[in-house]
Formats: sequence, structure tokens, C-alpha cells
Amino acid sequence: MHNLAFDISHTLAGGLVLISFMMLYQDRLYSLLNVFALHAVVLALSVAWQAYIQDAPHLYVTAVIALVFKAIVIPVGLHRIVKQLGIHRDIESAVGIGPTMLAGMGLVALSMVLMLRVTSEADPLAREDLAFALSVVLLGLLVMVTRRNAVSQVVGFMSLENGLVLAATGAKGMPLVVEISVAFSILIAFIVIGIFLFRIRERFDSVDVSALDDFRGERR
Repeated sequence: MHNLAFDISHTLAGGLVLISFMMLYQDRLYSLLNVFALHAVVLALSVAWQAYIQDAPHLYVTAVIALVFKAIVIPVGLHRIVKQLGIHRDIESAVGIGPTMLAGMGLVALSMVLMLRVTSEADPLAREDLAFALSVVLLGLLVMVTRRNAVSQVVGFMSLENGLVLAATGAKGMPLVVEISVAFSILIAFIVIGIFLFRIRERFDSVDVSALDDFRGERR
């Protein structure tokens, strides 16, 4: 049973890393949002599995929150925002896909080396889950850095947060009150981000963040 738990846990965590690479590869907004929804579904499955093997029922709440909010509510909301604002569906990147993917592989390798050394005394299952979680966090950060579109940067931020949830649940879970507060924080952030995107579109007729740089340059 221990080996099975180990294998399934790593398969799900590794799946999150793989889907993070899929997000890096996307050049269309709708595709990116769909891949993020898949990312959230796999996160929910991973958390639910951790709840089962740790015998921690409160983690099922985290899994449900991830499934409902991140896999359904937020992607659907962002789809509607993109449609209502008439946002350009192609994603402009600051760096090409090839260099971005290579950078992503380097970050994953760094995560593995760093976490496996730092957590050498920890439980093997937790060690490798933490390494996968750090990979997801860094890949989410890479999405934010390499994308110019504000919506895609929002997706990068939320995928980064998925990595933090994976780390917290892999390290024997976190208190239920923390999970609920995180869920409400995400919901509030989503509402604020939606308002922010509407304001950017209204002011600059674009959600490309480079428009903000141009605006600052004009004011100098």
C-alpha cells in the first residue's frame, strides 16, 4: 500500500509539473485557460489523494475548493472577461517558446536538486512532493515573467499558488481555517483582478502590460 500511495502521489504531482509546461507552451488565451482548469483538476485529485493516505478529512475541503473555484469558477469567469473585453486571443511573449521551455527545465532541475538536499531528513514522500511543488511554483512564476498579457499573468499567479497548496498538503496538510482563508483570498483577488482588467481595457484599449510602460514613458 505504501508503494502504491507513493506512486500515485508522485504521478499526480508530476502531472502538475507537466501541465505547467503545457501552460508555458500555450499561445492562445482560451487554450491557456483550459489548461489551467486541467491544472486545478489535477491539483484537486492530488489533494484528495493526500487526504486519503494521511487520513486527514479536512484536506477533502481543500480538494473541493480547488475543484470548484479554480477548475470551474475562475476559468469560466476569465473566459467571460476575455469575451466581454474583446481581448486579443493571441498571447504575446517576452521570450520565445524554445528558450522559455529550456528555462523551465532548468528551474525544475534546480527545484529537484535544492529540495532533495534541503529535506534529506524528511519523509521520502514529502521530500519529492515538495520538490514537485517548488517546480510548479517556479514554472508559474516563469509564466508571469514571460507573458505580456495581463490575463496570462493572472493565470501564472494562480498556477504558482497551486504549487503552494501542493506543498502545504504534501507536508502533512494545513489547518482548515488556513484553507478557507486561502480560498476567500483567491476569490477576492479574482474579483479585484477582474475590475483591474476592465479598467486597463477602458483606459488603454488593451490588456498588454507593455501599454503601461508606454504610458509611463509618455508622462516623463
